[in-house]
Amino acid sequence: MSDVALPLFGHGEAQAEFLSAKESGRLHHAWIFEGPSGIGKARFATRLASVMLGAKPTDEDPAGAPVNDPVIQKILSSGHPDLKHVHREANEKGTLKQDISVDQVRDLNAFFSLKPALGGWRVGILDALDEMNISSLNAVLKTLEEPPPQAVLFLISHATAPVLPTIRSRCQTLRLKPLSTAETKAVLDTMELETPADMADLVRGRPGRAAELAGPKVMAAASAAQSLLKSMPSANEAQLSHAILSAGEDDQAFGIFAEEVLGWISDKADTEPGWSEVWFEGQQIIATQRSLHIPPAQAASKLVSCLQSAFASR
Repeated sequence: MSDVALPLFGHGEAQAEFLSAKESGRLHHAWIFEGPSGIGKARFATRLASVMLGAKPTDEDPAGAPVNDPVIQKILSSGHPDLKHVHREANEKGTLKQDISVDQVRDLNAFFSLKPALGGWRVGILDALDEMNISSLNAVLKTLEEPPPQAVLFLISHATAPVLPTIRSRCQTLRLKPLSTAETKAVLDTMELETPADMADLVRGRPGRAAELAGPKVMAAASAAQSLLKSMPSANEAQLSHAILSAGEDDQAFGIFAEEVLGWISDKADTEPGWSEVWFEGQQIIATQRSLHIPPAQAASKLVSCLQSAFASR
């Protein structure tokens, strides 16, 4: 495992399904890799891209190229001519833009219109569908509707927003799950963390979130969300107030708080479909907070009220 450039933690079944499709000679032209953030979907996509582009995996890992493989070296240095990775870009102030723009997707479409530079495949990774606006989503349909030969597109979805039916119907979907406790700890052990054991409990199978949660305000907001959810529907005023104050510290704290709450509601909806409406209501609160720059404390209060109303009506 140590000789592999991008070791894989978890997702073995999903990887096997993709590789089986590839070996069958009937590989679909577009794949959605769907699952919560922080579980390694981008790494998963990059590993499969390396296989498509000719990397030679090790005997132990059918999609794990060794560190000295020339294909994976080109990929990791962003120098492979037949791989295009699309994600949000920074604005003139150096901060990430809110969406992947339609121009970025048009560049991806133009990339796919060309023949592979090295004579094999062309691979695109679009990270992520959740960060695209309606114009860029419509633009990606061009490639999905008219797939070029010897090309495959990987679309990453964090499942924070519904995938358009017109997109999902043209793709194969692999649903990736949070990692096991052992897998999570294995990932965290490769990172420079002061308290990896405490972080393993907090990230709940999503080790990629460790960097986000490292700050005290963010960690406090995530912890407050988890405590609140455990206390519902019997949370007292002190617990409710603490949750709102912790989430209201700043936009990042609110983002983590909201992610915890929406993730819990999503899990609830798997067994109780009525909670799907609550999930959509929560998503609307989050979207409004972002678009109108509502103070985090105000948005947190609305989200907590949404949660209380959901319990009260059941």
